Amino acid sequence: MILIGYRGTGKTTVASILSERLSIPAFDSDKEIERKAGKSIAEIFSFHGESGFRDIEELVIADLLAIKTPIILASGGGAILRETTRNKFREIGNVVWLQASPETVLKRIQADTATQTMRPNLTSLLPLEEIDLLIEKRKPFYEQTATIAINTDNLSPTQIADKCENLIMNDNNRTY
Repeated sequence: MILIGYRGTGKTTVASILSERLSIPAFDSDKEIERKAGKSIAEIFSFHGESGFRDIEELVIADLLAIKTPIILASGGGAILRETTRNKFREIGNVVWLQASPETVLKRIQADTATQTMRPNLTSLLPLEEIDLLIEKRKPFYEQTATIAINTDNLSPTQIADKCENLIMNDNNRTY
């Protein structure tokens, strides 16, 4: 199963819950990128720009999706910007788009102290304006990639995981 969506929608938390419940390994593409690059995402952006970061992200995700056993992947919010990555996601089967309003995303990001040091702003806009702009720009890519969408605004991570788990349990081909 692949979890897509803007940052702050719950991808990493839900992947962790599902991993524990189902005994399936979970990976966070951002953490894997940092591990392989030996740098934080902010450092990668600083040294290589967004395009360089997306190059690394594309390779890391391809490696993760090549794992032959079922996994749960919490992708970076912009991973869907690359067509090759979107195509790989669609080949997997279950791609869950976790959605949240810009206001909810902003609250969650502000509550997560790691977010500000780990993930750089992508524009010079105010935070809420940037979130709104990027969600709208990415929306067509999320829509064409996802097999299901879950609005997370009023759901706890456990409730979101319940919905994802139901999807997995009802999937006979076990391509998570």
